[in-house]
Amino acid sequence: MPVGKIPLNDAISILEKGNLGRLGCIAEGEPYVIPVNYFYDGKYIYIHSMPGRKINALRSNPRACLQIDEIVDSYNWRSVIAYGSYEEISDEDTREQILESIFKRVPQLTPVETKMAKSPEKTIIFRLIVDQITGVGEYW
Repeated sequence: MPVGKIPLNDAISILEKGNLGRLGCIAEGEPYVIPVNYFYDGKYIYIHSMPGRKINALRSNPRACLQIDEIVDSYNWRSVIAYGSYEEISDEDTREQILESIFKRVPQLTPVETKMAKSPEKTIIFRLIVDQITGVGEYW
Protein backbone atom coordinates (compact mmCIF):
# COMPACT_ATOMS: atom_id res chain seq x y z
CA MET A 1 0.00 0.00 0.00
CA PRO A 2 1.39 3.46 -0.81
CA VAL A 3 2.43 5.92 1.83
CA GLY A 4 -0.23 8.51 2.58
CA LYS A 5 -1.75 10.78 5.16
CA ILE A 6 -3.28 8.86 8.06
CA PRO A 7 -6.59 9.89 9.63
CA LEU A 8 -6.38 12.26 12.60
CA ASN A 9 -7.98 9.74 14.98
CA ASP A 10 -5.27 7.18 14.06
CA ALA A 11 -2.55 9.80 14.57
CA ILE A 12 -3.96 10.68 18.00
CA SER A 13 -4.12 6.98 18.92
CA ILE A 14 -0.44 6.54 18.04
CA LEU A 15 0.43 9.60 20.11
CA GLU A 16 -1.58 8.31 23.08
CA LYS A 17 -0.06 4.80 22.96
CA GLY A 18 3.54 5.93 22.64
CA ASN A 19 5.98 6.95 25.34
CA LEU A 20 9.17 7.64 23.38
CA GLY A 21 9.44 10.34 20.75
CA ARG A 22 11.86 12.83 19.29
CA LEU A 23 11.49 16.42 20.36
CA GLY A 24 12.38 18.98 17.71
CA CYS A 25 13.24 22.57 18.50
CA ILE A 26 15.63 25.34 17.45
CA ALA A 27 18.85 25.65 19.47
CA GLU A 28 21.13 28.57 18.70
CA GLY A 29 19.57 28.99 15.25
CA GLU A 30 19.93 25.32 14.27
CA PRO A 31 17.46 22.41 14.29
CA TYR A 32 17.92 20.23 17.37
CA VAL A 33 16.24 16.85 17.78
CA ILE A 34 16.53 14.67 20.87
CA PRO A 35 14.73 11.54 22.11
CA VAL A 36 12.43 12.07 25.09
CA ASN A 37 9.99 10.09 27.19
CA TYR A 38 6.53 11.63 27.20
CA PHE A 39 2.85 11.12 27.75
CA TYR A 40 -0.11 12.67 25.99
CA ASP A 41 -3.31 13.33 27.91
CA GLY A 42 -5.47 14.26 24.92
CA LYS A 43 -4.60 17.95 25.14
CA TYR A 44 -0.98 18.34 26.21
CA ILE A 45 2.26 16.41 25.72
CA TYR A 46 4.16 16.22 29.01
CA ILE A 47 7.94 15.83 29.09
CA HIS A 48 10.62 16.01 31.78
CA SER A 49 14.23 17.09 31.53
CA MET A 50 17.29 18.16 33.38
CA PRO A 51 18.55 21.69 32.63
CA GLY A 52 20.58 21.93 29.45
CA ARG A 53 20.55 22.67 25.75
CA LYS A 54 16.97 21.58 25.06
CA ILE A 55 15.52 23.66 27.91
CA ASN A 56 17.60 26.69 26.92
CA ALA A 57 16.40 26.31 23.34
CA LEU A 58 12.73 25.97 24.32
CA ARG A 59 12.90 28.95 26.65
CA SER A 60 14.40 31.00 23.82
CA ASN A 61 11.95 29.81 21.15
CA PRO A 62 8.89 27.98 22.55
CA ARG A 63 7.71 26.47 19.25
CA ALA A 64 8.51 22.76 19.08
CA CYS A 65 7.26 19.44 17.79
CA LEU A 66 7.28 15.82 18.91
CA GLN A 67 7.65 13.04 16.34
CA ILE A 68 6.54 9.48 17.14
CA ASP A 69 6.94 6.35 15.02
CA GLU A 70 5.08 3.08 14.99
CA ILE A 71 7.29 0.71 12.97
CA VAL A 72 6.70 -2.94 12.08
CA ASP A 73 9.24 -3.09 9.24
CA SER A 74 10.45 -1.04 6.25
CA TYR A 75 7.08 -1.41 4.52
CA ASN A 76 4.75 -1.08 7.50
CA TRP A 77 5.19 2.09 9.49
CA ARG A 78 3.38 5.23 10.58
CA SER A 79 4.80 8.51 11.79
CA VAL A 80 3.05 11.29 13.71
CA ILE A 81 4.17 14.84 14.41
CA ALA A 82 2.47 16.96 17.06
CA TYR A 83 3.23 20.68 16.93
CA GLY A 84 2.89 23.03 19.86
CA SER A 85 4.32 25.58 22.23
CA TYR A 86 6.52 24.99 25.28
CA GLU A 87 5.24 25.77 28.76
CA GLU A 88 7.04 24.94 32.02
CA ILE A 89 5.05 23.49 34.90
CA SER A 90 5.94 25.10 38.22
CA ASP A 91 3.11 23.96 40.54
CA GLU A 92 4.63 21.23 42.77
CA ASP A 93 1.50 19.04 42.99
CA THR A 94 1.07 19.11 39.21
CA ARG A 95 4.78 18.38 38.71
CA GLU A 96 4.57 15.31 40.97
CA GLN A 97 1.45 14.02 39.19
CA ILE A 98 3.09 14.42 35.79
CA LEU A 99 6.31 12.69 36.85
CA GLU A 100 4.29 9.84 38.32
CA SER A 101 2.38 9.48 35.03
CA ILE A 102 5.59 9.47 33.00
CA PHE A 103 7.29 6.93 35.27
CA LYS A 104 4.24 4.60 35.07
CA ARG A 105 4.66 4.52 31.31
CA VAL A 106 8.46 4.13 31.49
CA PRO A 107 8.86 1.55 34.27
CA GLN A 108 12.60 1.06 33.83
CA LEU A 109 14.44 4.26 34.61
CA THR A 110 16.84 5.53 31.98
CA PRO A 111 20.02 7.33 33.10
CA VAL A 112 18.11 10.65 32.84
CA GLU A 113 15.29 9.42 35.09
CA THR A 114 17.86 8.05 37.56
CA LYS A 115 19.44 11.53 37.81
CA MET A 116 16.00 13.05 38.28
CA ALA A 117 15.12 10.66 41.06
CA LYS A 118 18.30 11.74 42.88
CA SER A 119 17.76 15.48 42.25
CA PRO A 120 14.02 16.13 41.84
CA GLU A 121 14.49 19.83 42.56
CA LYS A 122 16.54 20.16 39.35
CA THR A 123 13.98 18.33 37.22
CA ILE A 124 12.11 20.50 34.75
CA ILE A 125 8.61 19.42 33.85
CA PHE A 126 7.06 20.97 30.77
CA ARG A 127 4.32 20.46 28.28
CA LEU A 128 3.70 21.16 24.65
CA ILE A 129 0.39 22.91 24.17
CA VAL A 130 -0.60 20.96 21.05
CA ASP A 131 -2.15 22.92 18.21
CA GLN A 132 -1.67 20.54 15.29
CA ILE A 133 -1.23 16.79 14.78
CA THR A 134 -0.33 15.22 11.45
CA GLY A 135 0.55 11.70 10.42
CA VAL A 136 1.76 9.74 7.41
CA GLY A 137 2.47 6.11 6.78
CA GLU A 138 1.14 2.78 5.68
CA TYR A 139 -2.24 1.49 6.75
CA TRP A 140 -2.20 -1.94 8.33
